[in-house]
Amino acid sequence: MISMATTRWVQRATLLFLMLLVAACGLPRSGPSKQQIMSSSVEKRGDAFIVEVDDRIARATVIPPSLGFSAGLSGAAQIGSDTIRPGDVLAITVWENVDQGILASAGANATTLDEVQVDGAGFIFVPYAGRIRAAGNSPEALRRTITRLLESQTPDPQVLVRRAAGDGATVSVIGSVGGQGVYAIERPTRTLTAMLARAGGVTIEPEIAQITVIRNGQRGMIWLPDLYADPRNDIALRPDDRILVEEDARAFTAIGATGGQARVTFESQELSAIEAVAQVGGLNATIADPTGIFVFRDEPAEIANNVLGRSDLVGDQRLVYLINLTEPSGVFVARDFLIRDEDTIYVTEAPFVQWQKILSAITGTIGPAASIANLADDD
Repeated sequence: MISMATTRWVQRATLLFLMLLVAACGLPRSGPSKQQIMSSSVEKRGDAFIVEVDDRIARATVIPPSLGFSAGLSGAAQIGSDTIRPGDVLAITVWENVDQGILASAGANATTLDEVQVDGAGFIFVPYAGRIRAAGNSPEALRRTITRLLESQTPDPQVLVRRAAGDGATVSVIGSVGGQGVYAIERPTRTLTAMLARAGGVTIEPEIAQITVIRNGQRGMIWLPDLYADPRNDIALRPDDRILVEEDARAFTAIGATGGQARVTFESQELSAIEAVAQVGGLNATIADPTGIFVFRDEPAEIANNVLGRSDLVGDQRLVYLINLTEPSGVFVARDFLIRDEDTIYVTEAPFVQWQKILSAITGTIGPAASIANLADDD
């Protein structure tokens, strides 16, 4: 027969085992383990392709974040800064070669008509000259027209026409600039870089500043460094252009055993995996597994086929890229593998961390379990 002491020992051991099992199952963790992610691959009837990154994979996945203007924006020639347009404001001065002129007041031989605005149809009105079409002419051409019309009213009139900054040819500049507003296209500000300077310059980090030009439904975007690197990108402006200056909106998400878990914006045009990890404080030295750095991404079919050596995939594919920093070339691979917008970087915990948690759970559970077992003995 089984003795009472043996029965009590079996009861105590069973109770202790059950409590340890419950404690181990409920251990906290930052996410799936490396083995669990690897077991979710398509090859194992999962829903994602898992690819270990090497030099070839790093090259195959590169999509430089290139921006630029279309031919419709870059092909436009500079507008003539002296061409008069509806909405422009003119200043007209007329000198008359007589003591009693038709325009000048008594004792004066010159008359200035300030702020003569060109109407919506492109015309202005000058006393004794009548309604004159100004739009489409240069100030010099308009001067000759007014002179000719006044010659029949006063002998040898001398006319001066100046074009002031009106609203006939303007652009709007908004976003991260020194002074947002509506600016006239004048001789010094007929190109994009000149207009940005006129608006006070860019007030954000130049490396991640994006310039967008919107014209007649067309939209073009360029990086600020590229705008100044190539004169061909310094496009000519057109009336009613809208210029938007904003910071790069691309971002990635970092979770797991990193120095910080957050959604992080890009700090440069190109961001490598190792730079992205550094942006969130690097790997957590006490718990991170350097062999288990994963990048989760929806990859276009063209790139997915290239990476996997296939040609049958259609549509976006779920790919999980594995970077192993302990490999001889691991750091170089992480430096060459570029992160893209909306990527998720997940760093797994080292296997020993879970064992540490189990041991902590055991030592923390033994005391209560022993107490309960003692209560069982008392019964």
